[in-house]
Amino acid sequence: MIISANNPNRKSWLKVDKNSDFPIQNIPFGVFITRDDIITIGSRIGDFAIDLGAFHQLGYFKGIPLTDDIFLQDNLNDFIADGRKTWRLVRNRISEVFDVTNGILRDNANHKDKIIFRMDEVEMLLPVAVGDFTDFSTSKMHATNIASLSDNTDNTLSANWTQMPVGYHSRSSSIVPSGTKIRRPYGQTKPDEGSTIPNFGPTELLDFELEMAFITTDANVLGDRIPIKETEEYIFGLVQLNDWSAKDIQAWEKVPFGPFLGKNFASTISPWIVTLDALEPFRVENTNNTEKPLAYLEQKEKGSYDIHLQVGIKPENGEETIISNSNFKYTYWTMAQQLAHHTVNGCPVESGDLMGSGAISGPTKDSYGSMLELTWKGENPITLKDGTERKFINDNDTVIMRAHCKNNKVRIGFGECVGKILPAK
Repeated sequence: MIISANNPNRKSWLKVDKNSDFPIQNIPFGVFITRDDIITIGSRIGDFAIDLGAFHQLGYFKGIPLTDDIFLQDNLNDFIADGRKTWRLVRNRISEVFDVTNGILRDNANHKDKIIFRMDEVEMLLPVAVGDFTDFSTSKMHATNIASLSDNTDNTLSANWTQMPVGYHSRSSSIVPSGTKIRRPYGQTKPDEGSTIPNFGPTELLDFELEMAFITTDANVLGDRIPIKETEEYIFGLVQLNDWSAKDIQAWEKVPFGPFLGKNFASTISPWIVTLDALEPFRVENTNNTEKPLAYLEQKEKGSYDIHLQVGIKPENGEETIISNSNFKYTYWTMAQQLAHHTVNGCPVESGDLMGSGAISGPTKDSYGSMLELTWKGENPITLKDGTERKFINDNDTVIMRAHCKNNKVRIGFGECVGKILPAK
């Protein structure tokens, strides 16, 4: 099926800034509360939210086999479970109706009032009910840096790291949408020298982790695996992920860093899911995977995506300082390889599952994906625009992440992934 929604020459009759993350070629999916306190599934063009529940009820998806209530739910799980053919038909229809040459909705003031909202009139919610959350470690530079910065290691990657995508299962219950404030967590940390009793209190080494995450649909049953050539059929799209971490709690839990209480207190995602179809023009070769993997992990087609990533810190009552610029293409393992490995033992994957990339660090010091690396465990503090320094994240700091793709024809973005740190209780 042709993805007509990706036509780079298409323009919308809605006003869209040239630097917007959400041109008519994007058509992401999310969930929001309207000004009438109705929860609906929607899409976005420019600074306008589109109520797909109303859009469907008013007949604009005529001819597409959709249940009456598919967009009248508080999550996208059922829509995602309908599969790629349905996703493409829906994206194509939305782009057709909002095309500058199409007046069917543009010239119907009554329908427009029911379907279109300004972004400042809606409240974004979590787009999916996340059943399971897996976080991988797919950036070789990040893994290498962590090994170098960790205590009691030989400063090398484990032998399995270049043989398979390493991951762990985190908590779906603490995933929150952008804008949710995060409370500094408590936990055990390393005992003082000469003591065997661990310290207990708020983390002093609160960190962000710059990640992307993909969202799956129903893929397989218990005992079946997904061949790598089929994996992308089961990937709906991506969000940006800040998988917050408490490095001192992690360091005491496990060497090099434990993936338990130091990680599961909060994970922030951007609220709009950008489909894999919308990102198709930005595929690139995976040049980072330098060792030939086992046959089930061999990916013949381009599997990486050129997504520019950015992190800023904004102190309370201060100006934002950009502290990192990285790229999703720096991952060693692709999404297809991650999903193939995830199911090679017969593990079932379901609609709405979230798969994090792990922190993404580039080849230069200003492209690292965590404060631990950017400040090299606090040895090189970052100076913000207000003159204050940061080794890690302070109370009342706001961390702002952004992600976008851009070529000479179109820009596709994810919006912002924002979280403010509140003092520990």
